[in-house]
Amino acid sequence: MRGKSAHPAHTVTVLALCTALLYSQQIALASIPNGECVTILLIVFTLYFRRRTLYIIYLFALLEGITYGFGIWWFMYLYVWTILWAIVMLLGRQPRSSLFWAIIAAFFGLFFGLLCSFPYLVTGGIAMAFSWWITGIPFDISHCVFNFLIVLVLFRPLDRLFSYLKSKGALL
Repeated sequence: MRGKSAHPAHTVTVLALCTALLYSQQIALASIPNGECVTILLIVFTLYFRRRTLYIIYLFALLEGITYGFGIWWFMYLYVWTILWAIVMLLGRQPRSSLFWAIIAAFFGLFFGLLCSFPYLVTGGIAMAFSWWITGIPFDISHCVFNFLIVLVLFRPLDRLFSYLKSKGALL
């Protein structure tokens, strides 16, 4: 498969498997406040799949909405993970350093609540958005720490795995 475009069925299968991995780990880690591997997986997916990662993001958001309901939080998932994707797309040519991506992931986790407050700005005004963001700061701090540690530990092995799979023609 090297040098050629992947067969459409292969592309759909790889993206579906990545979406299933993203969704299943989110459910598996749901009992840990802001503990998730979505950030690390989306970073790696974006580095390897580039624009195709958007399919994973939006299908993941759809599955989350089907599972938990389509509340105001659901709209956040449509743009918050896309913001992470855009950051990785902009910085993706940087050296593949665990520490570099751990710092990016930590900042993303720290500002996650602020980014998620935008729908509340529209529905309840600045006071509601601000109070929603401020009350969530302890969760943003735990999200920051968890993201930093999980990316620091998992980035290199995942990058190596995806590099190997790409060399064997198993990826897109």
